[in-house]
Amino acid sequence: MKWRGRQGSSNVDDRRGKGTGMKLGVGTVIIVVIGLLLGGDPAQLIQMVEQGGGGQTNHVATAAEDEAAQFVSVVLKDTEDVWDKIFREQLNANYNEPTLVLFTGAVNTGCGKASASTGPFYCPADKSLYIDLSFYDELRNRFGAPGDFAMAYVIAHEVAHHVQSEMGILEKVGRMRSGMSTEESNAISVRVELQADYLSGVWVKHAQAMKNMLEEGDVEEALNAANAIGDDRLQKQAQGYVVPESFTHGTSAQRVRWFKKGLLSGEIRDGDTFGSTSL
Repeated sequence: MKWRGRQGSSNVDDRRGKGTGMKLGVGTVIIVVIGLLLGGDPAQLIQMVEQGGGGQTNHVATAAEDEAAQFVSVVLKDTEDVWDKIFREQLNANYNEPTLVLFTGAVNTGCGKASASTGPFYCPADKSLYIDLSFYDELRNRFGAPGDFAMAYVIAHEVAHHVQSEMGILEKVGRMRSGMSTEESNAISVRVELQADYLSGVWVKHAQAMKNMLEEGDVEEALNAANAIGDDRLQKQAQGYVVPESFTHGTSAQRVRWFKKGLLSGEIRDGDTFGSTSL
């Protein structure tokens, strides 16, 4: 991705190394952590920490981490420019920009306290995206999805949840879940996540048209990342088998398919995963 020398966002809240007044629990179940890597219900993903002493951490940012911080700031700026344009042209509405919070280890959010082990996520209560930059290494080394545009896809996906919030979709989903069984709620979550993948593809199409920022192999990096974090693949890696009724984000094939749909269409209206009979 061609990002060096380009403008970053003014909506980055850098809390790296500041601590939260909490300690992390050590018994987090691995499949839950992996299953919630890219979004999900914040009320569910932020229950894994226990309160304790806090204060400053001993974290010292490396040059590579600072470069990653600059990179995500540029990507965030690109999402702001694109979604501002799309909201005006396709929805006749104004786009309210989210804040991206960089943290180390653990963080206080409008949805509660969270740790880096939850992965990047969006909190609709404070309209903010949260990311510990160590996830960049996780994405590359643990999940086999290297490349800067793989990380750009992750950020675009979380911004897509903000887009869903701005459009009233997340609020509607919250009402739909009332009284649902766990299996039914999971099925709704899958549709939320696949729509976010679709909107990520929409962003890529418009960002390329506006900024000509893609380099050879970038789209493949994003597709590889989408494939790497499918529920079926992650469950297979973690426990050797899959439990489809527990899926919350969709299979690898579904995530790739909806991202591609958004990339081809560029239109919000074509991403109705809730009305689709075939995901």
